[in-house]
Amino acid sequence: MNTLQKIQKELDKSYGHAVQCREWRSSILLEGTLSDWNQVVSAGLLTANRGYKGVVNNIQVPGLSLPQIKKPAISDSTLDGRKVDVLVIGGGIIGCAIARELSKWDIDILLIDKEEDLAMHTSSRNDGMVHPGIQPHPGTKKALYNVKGNEMYERVAKELDVPFRRTGSVILFDKRWLRPLVPFFKRRARQNHVEGVSYISEKEVRAREPYVNDKVTGGLYIPSTGFISPYKTTIAFAENAVANGAAVSLNTVVLGMDMDGERIASVKTNRGTIYPRLVVNAAGTFSDKIAAMADDQFFTIHPRKGHMAFLDKKKGYLVHSVVAMPDIGTVHSKTKGGGLVRTVDGNILVGPDAVEQPFREDYTTDRDNIQDMLVKHLPLVPGLSPADVITYCAGVRAATYEEDFIVEASEYVDNLIHAAGIQSPGLASAPAIAQAIEKITLDILAESMLVNPNPSWNPHRKGIPDLSHMSESERNEYIRRRPAYGNIVCRCEEISEGEIIDAIRSPIPVRTVDGIKRRVRAGMGRCQGGFCLPHVLRILHDEAGCDLSEITKKGRSSVILSGETKQITPAGPLGHDETDEKDLQVVS
Repeated sequence: MNTLQKIQKELDKSYGHAVQCREWRSSILLEGTLSDWNQVVSAGLLTANRGYKGVVNNIQVPGLSLPQIKKPAISDSTLDGRKVDVLVIGGGIIGCAIARELSKWDIDILLIDKEEDLAMHTSSRNDGMVHPGIQPHPGTKKALYNVKGNEMYERVAKELDVPFRRTGSVILFDKRWLRPLVPFFKRRARQNHVEGVSYISEKEVRAREPYVNDKVTGGLYIPSTGFISPYKTTIAFAENAVANGAAVSLNTVVLGMDMDGERIASVKTNRGTIYPRLVVNAAGTFSDKIAAMADDQFFTIHPRKGHMAFLDKKKGYLVHSVVAMPDIGTVHSKTKGGGLVRTVDGNILVGPDAVEQPFREDYTTDRDNIQDMLVKHLPLVPGLSPADVITYCAGVRAATYEEDFIVEASEYVDNLIHAAGIQSPGLASAPAIAQAIEKITLDILAESMLVNPNPSWNPHRKGIPDLSHMSESERNEYIRRRPAYGNIVCRCEEISEGEIIDAIRSPIPVRTVDGIKRRVRAGMGRCQGGFCLPHVLRILHDEAGCDLSEITKKGRSSVILSGETKQITPAGPLGHDETDEKDLQVVS
């Protein structure tokens, strides 16, 4: 009995004869119908890692209607006829890191993303942890790129002027019988080339994390764990790429591809048809759909949602790095189990969890999931409580059934490269993945053109000054040179008008409230924009010329103000301090 027959027999045993499998090129293809989505995912996982390149899961669920990709309202000919050497599809941290790496070369690079801004999906919806690389299975691309990327971040963060902290992390043991797990962790660390992993006593744990509960008996210390802002880093990669000659086109969605034999001849978008010499697929949860447009879908993305809760900065002192309890069930799990994470910005993040769902752009949160996370993780540090939660969100991971990254040139399309299936630890791996894609790109381009280094390439990018972390004398000097830095708009995060203006005038212009938030954190504090939002809207109006009633939270139809409510008349006879400005009604 061959492998395919064995798989079919297992499928029949689990699902009757509802699912059929067959080979497609070097992958295995699943077809049929099952009663719910979790069964679809289970069937895909059952079939994975059986000697095939990938799993293409086309099993249907009767009555389950999957929405189409959300598209921009814009339709124009801005890009029509545009010829480029490299078209990067996807404006998350992977696509932006790739664009920046390729900008070292004298080639024409265009990065496109369907959203109003960069980093609007997974790259702004994760914990910002630069994982050490101990969790991925040895020999996988995850393990390879995680460790390499982790090692690169100190240099990358310095070049891009984004804050980075290498704090280490502690896996807490609350039972002495857990200590025998230490050799397993150390062996995994050696296999993945993660250095410095050691057991530490209860006393040493408390020296690093003095506020953990009194049940802790010791722990595993991993020194290479770090933290960075995922959204600021994504934007920094893109801004540096633009400064070095790359172009970025937002509100640009891929609608289809025209093929010429085994090559992509053109890429159709809502802004016209692009003619690329080479295409890099970094489209996140839609990377399998992009592959399908080129008749190269050898994998399927099954979206995996992760909920996260953020705690008030005033409790940030209670956690210094990341603390978590080992869950024996997660040793062979597809996820890391979550914990308490001290973000680079000073908040404590709780989570994430992992929930399979069929929807690629569904970021709704579930109360029970949030509650379960708080019950599981907050007791690790007794000083934390649900009352400290200021907001919560969810992200969607682009998981393949093989649970590994896809970083390679297409086997069947001559001018297509995949950077797909990039879920956690994708943030940690991004710099290394970008280097790998750079090499593949140069090898392919060399077949049709001469590629020279970019003579003016500059790896350094100067970020927006963060006055809240400056000394009084440094802050005063900035204010002296530019008084707008002295006008605090966001009191929670201590963000000034000058910083918001800098965001609006940045190399990749921002026109949304969330876009400003991703660059300078205005609105990310305890009140979540309750006080500063009107001021941010006014600054956008004054600096970018945006109509107040057309400014959106995150693009598309997310308008904040619905229209004018009344006209205020000039000052009356009693001398009231009235103006000729108009009140605006907030969208409920």
